[in-house]
Order: sequence, then structure tokens, then C-alpha cells
Amino acid sequence: MLLLAAMVGAFWGCGSSSGQPGTGGIAISFDDHFIKEWYELRPLFQKYNAKATFFITCPDSLNAGEVAMLKQLEKEGHEIGFHGTVHAKSTELMDAGGPKGYIEAELEPGLRYMNAAGFKPTSYAHPGGNHNDRVDSVLLAKGFTILRDVAIARRKYKGFQLYAWPPRWMNAIYYAFDGEQDVDALMIDYDEVTEEEIAEAIQEAKENGTALMVFGHEPLYSAPQNGKYGFNVSFLAAVLREAHKQKLKFYTMSELPKVK
Repeated sequence: MLLLAAMVGAFWGCGSSSGQPGTGGIAISFDDHFIKEWYELRPLFQKYNAKATFFITCPDSLNAGEVAMLKQLEKEGHEIGFHGTVHAKSTELMDAGGPKGYIEAELEPGLRYMNAAGFKPTSYAHPGGNHNDRVDSVLLAKGFTILRDVAIARRKYKGFQLYAWPPRWMNAIYYAFDGEQDVDALMIDYDEVTEEEIAEAIQEAKENGTALMVFGHEPLYSAPQNGKYGFNVSFLAAVLREAHKQKLKFYTMSELPKVK
């Protein structure tokens, strides 16, 4: 019971941890391989002078058109990160083959494709949020400067709501500009967070001088169907609009640990 209380206290609390007054910001990222769909969001990013981080998985399937799109996004100030070669459970790969097997299966092949395409990612998003200290140590040794995990505000089981936490209480999704390299971002996929909740979270970041970290998957323009998962583009627009209104700075993931 005491362990559970300690875990809750570390992740959730009444307000985010203190950062640097005046440096409040937001770091938005996107996972997987929805490159064309992300590219089509450029007018929205440009409207609010926003930048984001795109974590790419399965880079062996990148075609010339997708590479060109990613290079244009990078040219416009966005970051291209890495999300694994095969999007597997890192802990299982580590258990099966140790650090060497994990590197050979999940890291080196994909990074070769990324490097050949002209990208040198320094940020990493854990596939499925699956990792442990051994995995993290290997990733940091390979040169990644920040590792992003997953935070969920709502959890359901067989249709029942197990919990629903206001994001403003979730300390772990706020970057305190303390050099931390292992971080959590709030998932904003469909029906995960309300516009009111995200506005409160943005205000929390502003007041505490921290950076709110959020992420999603595929851009959607209606409710997801046929097993799809992703965020509503109108919701992303609300996030960008509110962050711009509150004068938050937009950070890429690799910029966060560099802020002194």
C-alpha cells in the first residue's frame, strides 16, 4: 500500500512540479508512420508558428516521397525522432537476446535506414511505452538524449472506467527543465482528453514554468473506425490555439534537456 502511494505521489499530484518561471512551453509529438497525414497538417502548424517531433517506426519502408516530406518538416523546424525498427516490446527483445540482441533487432537496422535517408535522430519514443532500466541504459549509450514514454489520463477495462485523472494533476507530463532524459507524454488520441482539460494543463505549464508534453498517432477528421486510433485534428487545432493564446513556447523533444 505504501509503495502504491509513493508511485501515485511521484506520477500524480496537486499541480505540476516547478520549472523556470517564464519558460512555460509545450512539446507535441507524433508516433508511427503516418507521414503523409502529418505533412498535411503543415498549414495548421504554420498558423500558430508551432513545431513538433515526429517519431518514425519501420523506416525501412520509407519511400522517396515520404523522405522528402520529412526533410521539409525538418527544414521548417520540426524534429524527426526514432520509434524503433519493428515496433516490438523492448523488454522482451532484451530478455531474449540481451543488449546485443536488442540493438541488432530494434535499433541498428532502423537507424541505418534513417541515417541513409539523411536523418540522425537524437530522441526516442518507446514503442507501446514498453521499457525498463536496461533498455533505457542501452538507448542512452547509443546517443539518444531524451526517451519518451506514454501517460494516459483515462483507463478502461471491459467497458468500465478504472480511473480518470485531470492532466493538470499528472506531474510526470510536465518537463521541469532539469535535464531529465526519461520523460512521459500525455496521449491525446480520440476521447482521451477534453478541450477543457487540455486548456487547464496548458495553463498549469504556464504558471509553473514547465513544458507540457503530449502526443498522438494518426490525424483523424471523424471518429475512428475499423480499429484505427489517432487524434481528432480539430482537437489538435484547439491545443495549438490555446498554447499560442497563452504564449507558450513550442519545443521539440530534443530541445527540452538543453534548456538551462
